Amino acid sequence: MALKIYNFLTRKKETFHPLYEGKVNMYVCGPTVQDNAHVGHAKTYVNFDVVVRYLRYRGYDVLYVQNITDVGHLLDSGEDRILKKARQASVAPMQIVERYTRLYFEDMDALGIKRPDISPRASGHVPEQIEMIKKLIDQGHAYEVNGSVYYDVSSFPDYGKLSGRKVEDLVEGSRIAVIEEKRHPADFALWKRAEPEHLLRWPSPWGVGFPGWHIECSAMSRKYLGETFDIHGGGIDNIFPHNECEIAQSEAAHNQPFARYWMLVGSLTLDGVKMSKSLGNTLTISEALKRWSPEAIRTFLLSTHYSNPVDFSESAVEGARKGWQRIWGVVSLIQEQMRKAPAGKASEEVLAILNDTRTRFMQKMDDDFNAPAGLATLQELTRQVFFLLNEGDSQTSGTLQAIDELYQELGGDVLGIIPTDGRGAASAERESGLIRLLVDLRAEARAGKDWATADKIRNQLLQLGIILEDRPDGTVWKVE
Repeated sequence: MALKIYNFLTRKKETFHPLYEGKVNMYVCGPTVQDNAHVGHAKTYVNFDVVVRYLRYRGYDVLYVQNITDVGHLLDSGEDRILKKARQASVAPMQIVERYTRLYFEDMDALGIKRPDISPRASGHVPEQIEMIKKLIDQGHAYEVNGSVYYDVSSFPDYGKLSGRKVEDLVEGSRIAVIEEKRHPADFALWKRAEPEHLLRWPSPWGVGFPGWHIECSAMSRKYLGETFDIHGGGIDNIFPHNECEIAQSEAAHNQPFARYWMLVGSLTLDGVKMSKSLGNTLTISEALKRWSPEAIRTFLLSTHYSNPVDFSESAVEGARKGWQRIWGVVSLIQEQMRKAPAGKASEEVLAILNDTRTRFMQKMDDDFNAPAGLATLQELTRQVFFLLNEGDSQTSGTLQAIDELYQELGGDVLGIIPTDGRGAASAERESGLIRLLVDLRAEARAGKDWATADKIRNQLLQLGIILEDRPDGTVWKVE
């Protein structure tokens, strides 16, 4: 089976061939740490988490770099985002940076997102950015005006090849305020002079200033991944101007291809509306986690292909939660039954089902990391396992262990919706214990002819997807 990736640069699906056999160098644009991370960030980073997980599952040695933007990201007004936040809070800019960087990683950890191998900060790589800017000036791709340096887009004929935009079609002021000192409205800042009140400032050959937003990714990806690397990821909202400017800077400076495969994650709306603070409809990750489990949120986000847009709504997430609950319920039941199952090897019939499931799962994931189809494969396995567990004959410990291991492998290691760090067994034990307690309480209620309480327990468990079956030898529970 060959892994194929939809390459946004070429607009077609291509067989993946890394630059170096067995090794994948990957860069993903990280957050601007000036506020709490929201569910739009969750969509981007959960999807790339699964990409990295699956590449490693396939045996690749992945070096995953995701930057932290803590300087240089300008608002439409031309003001630095972090500096504005610091002024509003009457604190130092780096206080803002430290606070929201920590919160960002806490949110990512809570969602089960594995940390990047390297998380470089823009502010910690200003020397590399200055050196790259000097090189672009020497090569005629950039020019200095009054202490600021701008990239001359007319010097790079391929500018626009990722987004499909052409320089001659760009409208003045379409993204940021037009600056008169620029030669062309589309020229973008590599270095900005710092006014006296600007708190973020570094010395440079052009005077005291600070780097522009786009140059950081070019400088840091080169430092850690080289002039050419395999995969560049990010959100579709940043395709222009950010990703476009990265390509122009890097390829002009090094005369080498920048990223070989471009993967862009589709946008996220909230109840059909683009999230905006001015509209008051931003949902932070921490707020979402108060309402749903990390696994439910991941299941929702993986139910749509990474490249497609998705609408985050309560009904949609609830639907995903119920789907995940069916999977987790079966995993919990397996782990409970393993403790009392008769010893024995795994059934050849069951092993054939598991091997077929693994093969189909990989076929789906090999098709441009099709997590929704991979998730559907796991859901189909859940239906088969549910039928198996409810057959008359009990299963051997070997059979149950083989089933559990595949759930941990595909649902845990790859999709990240089944805990694999010990929390899974502990959680399963707690859930099973609570269900057994309710079953026992219901039995006591029936013995005392308290039919109202007995029916209430049955109905409430049924709402959670748990079916009670009364037998001559007692009551057993199943997953709906």
